[in-house]
Amino acid sequence: MKQYQDNFAHLHLPEKQFQPDYSFNHSDFELDNSLNCVERLLDIHIKEGRGKTIAIRTFDETWTFQDLYDKSNQIANVLIDDLGLVTGNRVLIRSANNPMFVACWFAILKAGGIGVSTMPLLREKELETIIESAEITHSFCDIRLEEALSSVKSSYLKSVCTFDGSNETKSELEVLMASKSKEFRNFPTFSEAVSIIGFTSGTTGLPKMTAHYHKDILLICEAFPKYALQPKSDDIFTGSPPLGFTFGLGGLVLFPFYYGASTFLIEKPSPEVLLKAIEDFKITICFTAPTAWRIITTKVNEFNISSLRKCVSAGENLPLKFWEDWFSATGLKIIDGIGATELLHIFISSNEENMKPGATGLPIRGYEAKIIDENGNEVKNNEIGKLAVRGITGCKYLNRLDKQAEYVQNKWNITGDIFKKDDDGYYWFIARGDDMIISSGYNIAAIEVESVLLTHDAILECAVVGIPDENRGMLVCANIVLKNPDLANDDLVKTIQDWFKQVAAPYKYPRIIRFHEVLPKTETGKIQRFKLK
Repeated sequence: MKQYQDNFAHLHLPEKQFQPDYSFNHSDFELDNSLNCVERLLDIHIKEGRGKTIAIRTFDETWTFQDLYDKSNQIANVLIDDLGLVTGNRVLIRSANNPMFVACWFAILKAGGIGVSTMPLLREKELETIIESAEITHSFCDIRLEEALSSVKSSYLKSVCTFDGSNETKSELEVLMASKSKEFRNFPTFSEAVSIIGFTSGTTGLPKMTAHYHKDILLICEAFPKYALQPKSDDIFTGSPPLGFTFGLGGLVLFPFYYGASTFLIEKPSPEVLLKAIEDFKITICFTAPTAWRIITTKVNEFNISSLRKCVSAGENLPLKFWEDWFSATGLKIIDGIGATELLHIFISSNEENMKPGATGLPIRGYEAKIIDENGNEVKNNEIGKLAVRGITGCKYLNRLDKQAEYVQNKWNITGDIFKKDDDGYYWFIARGDDMIISSGYNIAAIEVESVLLTHDAILECAVVGIPDENRGMLVCANIVLKNPDLANDDLVKTIQDWFKQVAAPYKYPRIIRFHEVLPKTETGKIQRFKLK
């Protein structure tokens, strides 16, 4: 068990007094102090004779666990021998979802580096901010995405090593790998060594870096999947979230490999492509965002998805209408969940046995939650307040004690979400903290207005925001995508407004309606409401 030579991450961790309480209330969460998580996720399959089992599929490639193990070891040797990695160095991965991304991720941790996975759509300025903030020294970059990274100017970045994630050519990394041994001795690190740094999505200004330990990576594999998915070794996982997003990393790499299952990776996972993959490769578990589930529902009858047994939605709230339409079309129940980069993955969700449609669910094994007021006091059932969570993982911002103090209060993680808890203990999403609209003294949750609008026959998609107003403080503004864009006109605006006042509290109706061809979204499928404001 060794300490890192480059101790940047550990020097900038918040001290224990500023971290949340951690609760390990089950023997499944007891781990050895000496721990490199790669050994439990990848190496174990080789040691136990499952090397020939399929680990990763794409439309064009199939990798066994032996393939992944060999390539990860070769890349780890490249990091040490050719790229001069010092343990504890931060290594950025810039790639879409493909097998080489996964091999690089495992190689970094094998070699004692700290992985920083990024979204393919990030551009030069965003990459530069990440590199400067985390003092990143090395990068693996898909050659198809090299242009933006090559323009970054940073005194920290010493090495950019390219690979071809399309498997069509041999770039720098593939050439260096060819002469390397397929054996590598993993760096003997410890359970509370930082393994990855995740950058929170949707931030402005100086980004927040969330650190996660080697043990955190394994702990989440004992939490959500065991509670909600009951994975089997013959399961095939797929989905749309990028591996640079912790929702995607967990759902498409960590969970399948922890349970000896396989993953199907898609670089550009449109709803049609997801459905084709499910049909052609007999996918059993699919992770995607609410907006994707809505679109998939309209096309599902064109495909055979009989192999699919578990459907997971996260990233933003799942409207009840989306859940009902999917269940009506397929007989499958979408498992909703809320997670956070700060806690690594999902902490409130449900399974098929305890599901309440419309509710986010119950705290999953390993976590507890409560609803609090502005003073940190727990509120009564069915009262709206701030969500507080604690459990096996928690927020550890690097070098941002100011933000750490905002997120961790009284040893609980305060997620920034507004929820209520009903008498049965189920948690119901109301709004993001910054999505509450106060108009003429009324508190109006944007998500409530959206849920009503989505039941209108003409509306395909919508996002509601608050617009400043001198008289009312704020006005409810609905940004709507119509099923038939040709119908957009002032008469339809009034028709929707009048209809809304008949089916919901009139004070919530959208006083402003704007029609759009598409709504702005992040790469993870979240609607970018700030752009609509």
